[in-house]
Amino acid sequence: MEIHFDWRLSRVVDSQGNIVDEIVWDGPMSPSGLAKRLLKIQQGRILPEVAALSERFQDAEIMPLGAISDPNWPKVEESDELFQKATLTLARMGVADSSGDMDRRIDMLVSATLEARSSWTTSESRCVEWAGLFITEADLDSQRVEIPSVIASSQTITEASEKLGVNPPKHFPSDSEWSSMVSHASSVTSSSEMLEKLETSIREIAALHAPSLSALLGPISAAKLLSLAGGRERLARMPSGSLQVLGAHAAMSAHRRGAPPPKHGAVLFSMPQVSRSPRWVRGKIARYLAGKASIAVRVDHFNGETWGKAEIDEINSEIQAIKEKFPNPPKRR
Repeated sequence: MEIHFDWRLSRVVDSQGNIVDEIVWDGPMSPSGLAKRLLKIQQGRILPEVAALSERFQDAEIMPLGAISDPNWPKVEESDELFQKATLTLARMGVADSSGDMDRRIDMLVSATLEARSSWTTSESRCVEWAGLFITEADLDSQRVEIPSVIASSQTITEASEKLGVNPPKHFPSDSEWSSMVSHASSVTSSSEMLEKLETSIREIAALHAPSLSALLGPISAAKLLSLAGGRERLARMPSGSLQVLGAHAAMSAHRRGAPPPKHGAVLFSMPQVSRSPRWVRGKIARYLAGKASIAVRVDHFNGETWGKAEIDEINSEIQAIKEKFPNPPKRR
């Protein structure tokens, strides 16, 4: 025997196609009620009527697609308008549920941050160079951070020079040119504030969604790995060797054309344990760190005990041991 069902009817059918028992849904015939039923079927959940028949006929096999293949299955009598409204309600429910997807939220934040930082980097450099064109005594390296805010908050370029602690410029911009400089500097400072807010949000959500990985790599790097991998589950099921080279798109493309394989991706290389180590041990440290990151994200995804300071200190000690084990570059053969 088999149990066939759709949103409105559940039926037990024997091997000859005879109806043994059936239960008709007697709930409210409304778009929201129908949408909830359709959502349960979509998620592979058992409807109450199917569960009741399964208890009565414990040998009967539940066939989710049985109603489609059953030639004697009764046709839907309800209007198309009800189905259309239920479908729209179901779509809205899906959109609402998607806002709870932490992986998508992290991906949005990471993508927005990368785009904002790319624009900010270009604008900030232009702002500093533009100011340096007039305020020639300013130190464009040590005073780089404060120059945009100083320009944006000054009434004249002389005032900006005084705030930077240098002499007034020899040549002055025109009024319209100065106004443009101030406007441009204001946009740079606004972009800086936006970046800070974005990264603060990333830290909060990444620390909540992947606490062990965030403790190991920092929440910003952890979020970038999650975004590159396409989510926490995919990253948790990814081999550590694949995790190690996430973000090395150009190097992997060159490797397919015959170049040596990359030792690390952009995310792992941004870690000080890798980037500040001697070049001859960076690959070893990146491989070790990728292995630990792979374990950390699995701990997070499969609800293990979150890593704390003890685990991170032990990993950093092992990294230091790798450096001490290989103090000199290998001899070339």
